[in-house]
Amino acid sequence: MGATSRSPRLRLISSESVDEAASSGPQAAGSEAAASVEAQDLAAAAAHEDEELVGRARRLEARAFEALYRRHAEFAFNLAVRIQGSSSDVEDVVHDAFIKAQERLTDLRDSAAFRPWLGSIVVRLVRTRLRRRKLLRALGLTTPEPVEIETIAAVDADPEARALLAQVYALLQTLAADDRIAWTLRYVERHRLETVAVMMDCSLATAKRRISRAQNFLTEHFVSPFSQPSS
Repeated sequence: MGATSRSPRLRLISSESVDEAASSGPQAAGSEAAASVEAQDLAAAAAHEDEELVGRARRLEARAFEALYRRHAEFAFNLAVRIQGSSSDVEDVVHDAFIKAQERLTDLRDSAAFRPWLGSIVVRLVRTRLRRRKLLRALGLTTPEPVEIETIAAVDADPEARALLAQVYALLQTLAADDRIAWTLRYVERHRLETVAVMMDCSLATAKRRISRAQNFLTEHFVSPFSQPSS
């Protein structure tokens, strides 16, 4: 696996991303439908390319796995950052994820599904790290990691969006790791429920329960950062 000159990094969440209001009107709906079809076509083409690369990598072609790394390193990096709320140790997580993927490539049943499979490896590694840090905090051996708003917020995110993100991630830190990850995959990563279940290696019903618990907790405790006090 070839090394990169610098870590892949994206600005993750914009003001629009944290606003759940859907666009209205038939024109908006038509545009969204067209965009959805185009996205599905692109995803199908990418999956086909991954299938070919996985096949070559299984035949021990080093350049094939290097190509898989280049195609998916940014995805793995950003996935880990979004779940954690910080970039702490993320490079190590991504490195370990690709090492495990290379070692277990024969375990991948659907060669076209390399990305969600890699995502499930990242999720397991991050989950282990979150659980370990939560235990250390309970024992008074460490402090909560600060949320890196500059890492997870888009450049165009306004002050209200940044304040919202800071509060959401602070609340997420108090949740069980599985609930936190499930909610993040669904509402930050915006994966389908079926994909959340695959990446968390659990049933669809379990994924739904975890997301629901997290959503209920956030709904109960969230306070709008710019809300006006009642008179």
